[in-house]
Amino acid sequence: MDVMGRSKNPPAQGSKTPDAPTDGTAVGSDFLQLDIGQAPPGGRIAWLADQLRSAVADGRLPVGARLPASRVLAQELHVTRGVVTEAYRRLAESGQIAGRGRLGTVVVAAPAAPRTPARDTTPAGAGSGPAPEASFFASADREGAVDALRALPCRIDLSPGVPDLAAFPRTAWLRAERAVLAGVGPADFGYGDPRGAPALRRAVVGWLARNRGIRADPDEVVVVAGVAQALGLLGKLLRTDGIGRIAVEDPGSLGARQQLEYGGHEIVPVPVDTGGLDVGVLRASGARAVLLTPAHQFPTGVVLDGERRRDLLSWAADGGVVIEDDYDAEHRYDRPPVPALRSLMPEGVCYAGSVSKLLAPALRVGWLLVPPDRLDAAVTAKRYADLGNGVLTQLVLARLMDSGELERHLRHVRRRHRRRRDVMLRAIEEHLPGAQVHGAAAGLHLMVTFGDRGPRDVDLAAAALERGVKAHPLSWHRISPGPPGLVLGYAAGPAHEIEEGVAVLGTALRGLRPRQR
Repeated sequence: MDVMGRSKNPPAQGSKTPDAPTDGTAVGSDFLQLDIGQAPPGGRIAWLADQLRSAVADGRLPVGARLPASRVLAQELHVTRGVVTEAYRRLAESGQIAGRGRLGTVVVAAPAAPRTPARDTTPAGAGSGPAPEASFFASADREGAVDALRALPCRIDLSPGVPDLAAFPRTAWLRAERAVLAGVGPADFGYGDPRGAPALRRAVVGWLARNRGIRADPDEVVVVAGVAQALGLLGKLLRTDGIGRIAVEDPGSLGARQQLEYGGHEIVPVPVDTGGLDVGVLRASGARAVLLTPAHQFPTGVVLDGERRRDLLSWAADGGVVIEDDYDAEHRYDRPPVPALRSLMPEGVCYAGSVSKLLAPALRVGWLLVPPDRLDAAVTAKRYADLGNGVLTQLVLARLMDSGELERHLRHVRRRHRRRRDVMLRAIEEHLPGAQVHGAAAGLHLMVTFGDRGPRDVDLAAAALERGVKAHPLSWHRISPGPPGLVLGYAAGPAHEIEEGVAVLGTALRGLRPRQR
């Protein structure tokens, strides 16, 4: 048994449970007015887990609320204790509840209310027009659509770009925070250096040397509010230098592209193939700057190969500006580490990284390294942007880096992410036969393509959303036309949600007509 009283061998969905009493005793629980008679045959665990999730989401079980002991709830519902403990386990895995020793099992996080969509009974091809979801995904205002999709409640979220937030190292963070607060003086609560706290800049230098092969001095590091702010600051620097056109990977990150467009830059698409960004096309484009993700290209997952790296650094030596977004670089499973471009040519590469995919996006902490001739301008831009990041968060992160806790956390989440990736790969093989999977060796997502005859990916994403599953259409991340596909995140959700979500995608795909040539 674990801290929540759960059996290490949970029962199958259809396992035998105690018979309901026949002496007139009430069957059900006062807790949430649960009636086990409403559960479908063989689906009691899933039903109970869904009831608990709904209660957390709609506020009936707020953060801090205590759940009944598993033995007590099992007796009230007349089910085996294993049914309750397995339902509790599923919520614990998704980060909504946790065991608290003598306090029992309590709610620790409240997500958006789950969306229970109506079943689609319309025959394929019927209907007078596109569903609202189809219009939503096909919207020309992709910026607004992405934000709206992120905020939309759903049963299962397979959106890319989110790590396993339930694995956030709360205990290690609190321990480091207490140590920091015990050691700081009054002056540490004042305005800090706009470059960032010296302790974090030293820790980042050590982290990059150990994990990315980058040699730097702490004075070269500028602490930023994530890669998004790094791109905004670099955009200002480039415009000051008269660079108004920036090349980007196609397909590539829609969010990164929007950051540059917001700063007034003209975007120049450069195709990506199995070797990464096509440097020959980059040269021919006339763009003087390029943004790319060479260690794990988003969304294809390819690595910029050796020949392309040499060509790109030659292009930079001729005066080009390389912006390296070290996206997902730490999360690798089936391939050796890939050195950062910055480690090969510090004087020609602007390097941006963060802990958003390693710890949590909510921390808003990252770092920017620029060539020496741009450092003063980068610090000035950061000063006038926000006077610098919050110091306490920086000091806590520095302590995690220096103590080795961050490496331990990385090893832990790698194992969890690998297991969830494997679950998604098996589910795709079963429910999306014929689909081609890209980028499985590393990262937090998979790209899935269906060939030229596949349905429009926005239609597939819309059909999945109608059934309560979020996924990104690949076309959202394209500039030029290309084969349809989906970008599916696997890191944030538990295994059973990944399996169910991909099964829903398979059902939605079978209900759509293939495109005509």
